[in-house]
Amino acid sequence: MKYKFLEHTADIKFQAYGKNLEETFENSALALLESVYGGKVKTQKTFKFSIDGKDLGSLMYNFLEEFLFLIDAKHFLAGKVRVKISKDNKRLDAEVIGDDSSNYDLDMHIKAITYNDMFIEEKNGKWIAQVVLDI
Repeated sequence: MKYKFLEHTADIKFQAYGKNLEETFENSALALLESVYGGKVKTQKTFKFSIDGKDLGSLMYNFLEEFLFLIDAKHFLAGKVRVKISKDNKRLDAEVIGDDSSNYDLDMHIKAITYNDMFIEEKNGKWIAQVVLDI
């Protein structure tokens, strides 16, 4: 399982999983993207970006915020996500492949990523991240 959505009174809450930290971040982005558009996205364009954070929580927050920026400002909807995280867990380099968002009927507008109930941790050799999206 890559991710699952959890019940939340007003927002979207999910947990994403991975065998390593990079896969967990990739699956977190895919969960956010499924919240915006649940269908298949064509792979027409590529964006690359780098994000910094003081810890894993801020790295995740900044990483997911970049997807909101891509959707809202660049009109880009990602379908595939690849990340590389530095050894100190404070820098992330990403490559996202997708298409112009105007080619899709988006299901949801996400206002912001929140720190509410957020965690990223390793358990029994696997990683789990939990995030709440403000809608």
